[in-house]
Amino acid sequence: MSLTSEINVLSKTQLRDLHNLLDLVSDRQRQDFGHVTSDIKKDGTLITDCDRWSDLTLVSELDKIARGEGVLSEEGTKYVPDSEAYWVVDPLDGTTNFSAGIPHWAISVARFVNGQPQTTFLDLPALRQRIVAIRDRGVWVNGKPLLYTNRFLSKSACVSLCSRSIRILQCQPDRSFPGKIRLLGVASLNMASVALGQTAAALEATPKIWDLASAWLVLTEMMCPIQWLEADPSKLYPGQNLSEVDFPVLVAASEEQLKRFLPWGKLLLQN
Repeated sequence: MSLTSEINVLSKTQLRDLHNLLDLVSDRQRQDFGHVTSDIKKDGTLITDCDRWSDLTLVSELDKIARGEGVLSEEGTKYVPDSEAYWVVDPLDGTTNFSAGIPHWAISVARFVNGQPQTTFLDLPALRQRIVAIRDRGVWVNGKPLLYTNRFLSKSACVSLCSRSIRILQCQPDRSFPGKIRLLGVASLNMASVALGQTAAALEATPKIWDLASAWLVLTEMMCPIQWLEADPSKLYPGQNLSEVDFPVLVAASEEQLKRFLPWGKLLLQN
């Protein structure tokens, strides 16, 4: 096995330790849910003590699981690490939901190798659901393989928008939007919902790298078309500051659906 191949693959022990780590963090978040107060960060978004604890726990334990591999996280350093393999972490995606008592949020942990996600975890504590994706091997939901054909069977008419992409409707007030709009409030799950067959498409106006890291690989493994509308996350470089970098994106269940919603996605760039 080549050195590059060895770097790409996590050992069974590492995967076991990652699952144990996510169990620990998700248990704590379930305990805190409904009993938290939030603060406002400099960028205007919310943060709780549970966000901070989750971030510190994930970052410190990842260093033990994969020595020498850097970590980029929403609540920590936002510079691309210079190690060949590194981690991108969102300790609590959906803090507004979490703070408001809405049981829909996620923990996102993604391992990148050579600038691409190779192994990713999306944990939904409230639903006790865990989505795992491994490049070129597939996606599992609670240990069961997810088949890409499942989304074609669902024939969902729902389309996930984020709170900032909703403005595209104001740009075309006389034009009917071709889908039933859903705003879930969790960027990673909005995108992953397409791969799961829950939605036909998802449009995110301002996702950061930690918002999209895990869902990106889930979508790729499920052969869902992805259209980066501006910046391309596959072109990251060591030392890059991603604190203010957005990656507007449209994802769809098929090429046909991508073409259908692309004109709406392009409206984001006009505003």
